[in-house]
Amino acid sequence: MFKVKKILVTGAGGFIGHHLVKTLKSKGCWVRGVDVKYPEYEASHADEFELLDLRRSENCLRATAGIEQVYNLAANMGGIGFIETHKAEIVHDNVLINLHMLEAAKKNRLDKFLFTSSACVYPAYRQNIVDAVPLKEEDAYPAEAEDGYGWEKLYAERACRHYREDYGLKTYIVRFHNIYGPLGSFDGGREKSPAAICRKIALADEVGEIEVWGDGEQTRSYCYIDDCVEGITRLMASAYHEPLNLGQDRMITINELVALVATIAGKKITKRYAPTMPQGVRGRNSDNTKLRAVLGWEPQTPLEKGLEKTYKWIERELIGAGHLRERVLCA
Repeated sequence: MFKVKKILVTGAGGFIGHHLVKTLKSKGCWVRGVDVKYPEYEASHADEFELLDLRRSENCLRATAGIEQVYNLAANMGGIGFIETHKAEIVHDNVLINLHMLEAAKKNRLDKFLFTSSACVYPAYRQNIVDAVPLKEEDAYPAEAEDGYGWEKLYAERACRHYREDYGLKTYIVRFHNIYGPLGSFDGGREKSPAAICRKIALADEVGEIEVWGDGEQTRSYCYIDDCVEGITRLMASAYHEPLNLGQDRMITINELVALVATIAGKKITKRYAPTMPQGVRGRNSDNTKLRAVLGWEPQTPLEKGLEKTYKWIERELIGAGHLRERVLCA
């Protein structure tokens, strides 16, 4: 499955990219990691790690030199609060990164190119109720992607298709559905909802209150990082080149997510709702029918197990940073 000797992972300083580098190394691959920053919580396992701004075409050519395959995860992104307030910045940066990376892959004659897209490409009109119908890959059209971030992802998907059809570059497209787990951002504004909720509950009293954006009835599905990386590597070993969902298909409300984390933490948590804060679509879930058919596999980690690992890691990080109260430090 992993005969390739030289692989490039862009975005290797980020959450998913860092985990992907570790997995590829464990499978015997030689890996070059590229990002504008080093991984935040532990050193990279890459054979080479270069700090390069991939918005510049010459840096993309440098990054892909001598490489056989690229996993292109580099992107300017974050949680719903970030993507709703930085649309121009996101579109500018990510369109440049993706087009320059595709062109560099073509010029340097790479064999395979993976583009990491998002469930944000799906139309708002299919996600406006809590009990949303699971999203199939073909539901992306007629298009009405999430403003900014979703549209640039959908455009890059089309660019991948055209580079495959016109130039023979084997492109792969994966649509992530809310990936979470240890070593991901949990503060600073770029964190996703599971990490934010874990942080808030870790910092709360044993009988405490946390802020929840919206009314907590919005629905999502969540995919653990180990399953995400497994799905990515399986897709790159396949002959499937159309967009493919990668996520869990268990849909829960944010209120239910809070209850799960509170149980893991052993705390009694009440919620203070913030209806004016960013919430995203009302309901979203992944239809994994095609994922199972293409890969003969689907994500395996139960949400409770993945959340427990994530919460305990975030709690340890907060304790180490001295953010928790003295009673927690002594517990």
